[in-house]
Amino acid sequence: MSRPEPKTARRVCRWLAGALAGLCLYAALSYLLVPLAWTQLGRRRRVGRLPKTAYTREGFPGDPLNVVLLGGRPAVEEAFAAAGWRKAERMSPRSAAKAVRSFVFKRDYPAAPVSALFYAGRRQDLAFQKQVGRGNRRRHHVRLWLQEGPGAEGLPVWVGAASYDVAVKLERRTGRFTHRIAPDVDAERELVASDLRPAAVSEELVPGPARAGRNGGGDRYHTDGGLRVLTLR
Repeated sequence: MSRPEPKTARRVCRWLAGALAGLCLYAALSYLLVPLAWTQLGRRRRVGRLPKTAYTREGFPGDPLNVVLLGGRPAVEEAFAAAGWRKAERMSPRSAAKAVRSFVFKRDYPAAPVSALFYAGRRQDLAFQKQVGRGNRRRHHVRLWLQEGPGAEGLPVWVGAASYDVAVKLERRTGRFTHRIAPDVDAERELVASDLRPAAVSEELVPGPARAGRNGGGDRYHTDGGLRVLTLR
């Protein structure tokens, strides 16, 4: 039996190589890139339908929502703990008394409670904070609400509102003592993202319409409307 001519053999090799490259391209597009694109688009659509703010108990708009975390509760708690954030204690007569003592005497209280804000009719499920200086007058903090059902990756979804307390003031609507937040809530969003980045496997900024407003305490804020989405290990 005669061997194929060299030109014929080269043509066959080129055809096989082209067929193999086309098959690899098809597999990459159909089973990786296109599903990933639809996943990202679906996430953006779901995030885009989220309410823009949490609400106070009285129904006033509260702090704007600016963070979304994907991951189980242990992953969320471990990520914040590794970044030096403390879980805020629940508000109670005892924790309120400790918070007042921390404010008056500038005593450290890294687990000081945060006031209740509501999303989808529920107060926050978790809250974390990072104390700045002595006492609890200034602190970075974020409230998180666990959403019903898993996200696109099959992971629990947490929607959060991050802001920076810069002082204590008297709330004009209720007469209660509360914190005043810094107006640049985007800076706090990026601080949270930066601190959690070592525990994240992916992140993105889902854009939204820029806006300005006042939170439940009457504090002005401004934001580019983006939501920082992080998927935790």
